[in-house]
Amino acid sequence: MNIEMKKIFDKWQEYTLANDRGMSIHILDFGGIITKIFVPDKLGNRENIVLSYRDYHDYEMNPHYLGAIIGRVAGRIQNASFELENKTYQLTSNNGKNHLHGGPDGFHRVLWKTTPFQTKDTVGVKFTHKSLDGEGGYPGNVEIVVTYTLTNDNEFILDYEASSDQTTPLTLTNHSYFNLSGDLKRSIEEHRVMIFSSKFVELDMDLISTGKLIDVEGTPFDFRNGGLTLKTGFHSSFEQNVKVGNGYDHYFLFDEQEDVKALLEDSISGRIMTVKTNQPGMVMYTSNSMDKGWNLRECLSQKYLGVCFETQGSPASLHQQGFPSIILKAGERYAKQTVFSFRLKDD
Repeated sequence: MNIEMKKIFDKWQEYTLANDRGMSIHILDFGGIITKIFVPDKLGNRENIVLSYRDYHDYEMNPHYLGAIIGRVAGRIQNASFELENKTYQLTSNNGKNHLHGGPDGFHRVLWKTTPFQTKDTVGVKFTHKSLDGEGGYPGNVEIVVTYTLTNDNEFILDYEASSDQTTPLTLTNHSYFNLSGDLKRSIEEHRVMIFSSKFVELDMDLISTGKLIDVEGTPFDFRNGGLTLKTGFHSSFEQNVKVGNGYDHYFLFDEQEDVKALLEDSISGRIMTVKTNQPGMVMYTSNSMDKGWNLRECLSQKYLGVCFETQGSPASLHQQGFPSIILKAGERYAKQTVFSFRLKDD
């Protein structure tokens, strides 16, 4: 196990976490951004399996939230407002009339305080930040601790903890785009996906929840048996795929009985990623709206180069019934964990 640090532009710090099995994770204190994850393929080739900018300057704007911590609320809040305890809160609009991923100055733009740590079998970084009452329009002073841990079992553990002095909405996630082919050799079209979810959230034309949960049975959203590749939705005429730009940008509500919630596989490299979490669901986003022309580490950006598994609660619960609440009450503790585990197909 090893941890290294280097300065970026004399204002950011990049940490490199490395285990004894050839896996390493590169992380900025700015935005808690994961810039690179190297994982060996079946031939032992260490390659990057997340989308990364070639130039670190692009992380300053980062319009697609590559690798960043997202908060206070991940996802879209309808009309950039919500009602809580008989009071209406108006948030900053940054996605048409809606509020997306905590607004223009969300946690993806925070310079986090960092504390690296190392044990016999783990290495990691703890990120801390205090979000002040009224920031972005949200109530409450919120203390946040996010911890990234790499183990010798090729587990990448993301722990999110928070507390607030006022009742407030809160659901945090990470916005890494995965591509298990390695160094973006291929798109994600042939990536096989398994999601243990029987229902997903219907979206309107503004990608806002309609309040309806759709049964996945017989749709391109039925990933329960692991038989579908992502191109199923890319080339589908199913209305929900078409609405989001021919792909997926939907919240899947997990079936509670399963331990592993999701799996991603690239058969050529042999890499498999599994997801465990105590979050109630996740947004799977297949980079349908990725702008062309950004200089990524390996090539120019385009659609379908990466897939996000955004484990989180659903902001739809602020306006509609039937969704798990994302309200953190004053004095209570927010504690969520997501574990991304990496292995090879025949391990």
